[in-house]
Amino acid sequence: MTLNIVNWQAIIEALLYTAGDEGLTKKQLMSVLDINETEFQDIMKDVKENYDKTDRGIELIEYADHYMLSTKKDYAVYLKKLVEVPSKGLSQAALEVLAIVSYKQPITRAEIEDVRGVKSERILHSLVAKALLCEVGRAEGPGRAILYGTTETFLEQFGLKALDELPPLPENIDEGVQEEADLFFEKFNQTFEDLT
Repeated sequence: MTLNIVNWQAIIEALLYTAGDEGLTKKQLMSVLDINETEFQDIMKDVKENYDKTDRGIELIEYADHYMLSTKKDYAVYLKKLVEVPSKGLSQAALEVLAIVSYKQPITRAEIEDVRGVKSERILHSLVAKALLCEVGRAEGPGRAILYGTTETFLEQFGLKALDELPPLPENIDEGVQEEADLFFEKFNQTFEDLT
């Protein structure tokens, strides 16, 4: 089946949106799209021009053979206002992610999801937007996943001077992953209920 350039753009947009802040490599995109390098270069040139020439809020970013979607710098002032909007308390899921990151940092999204057993991308983005978490580097290995850590705002919000003030986790946890996670979250939540 032959697709026109508009369909290629829509497919690439969907793929990059799904990949999130980690983006996709040229090799990954070429493999999924089942196209050669010449076709890839032509399509990506058109996609980039399409974003650059329109009044859309996102743009195509290329770095080290990776492609990702990002918000345009022109709209940074509005994004900053969104982050500054006071928000209500944190959900149970957000507290779980904060607990995992605070004790295991630096940590990748995949490692967080391994502990929780569910996807955590939206929660991570929300916690980064609230300045409770931030990117602290890139993991070694394929894909160079983003590493997350806590911020000074996190310490402020929870009344801590440093991370070493976090309560110690119990050492006598059974081998069961679910039981370990339950104890982990229970201890974290109990501690911060007292602080907030």
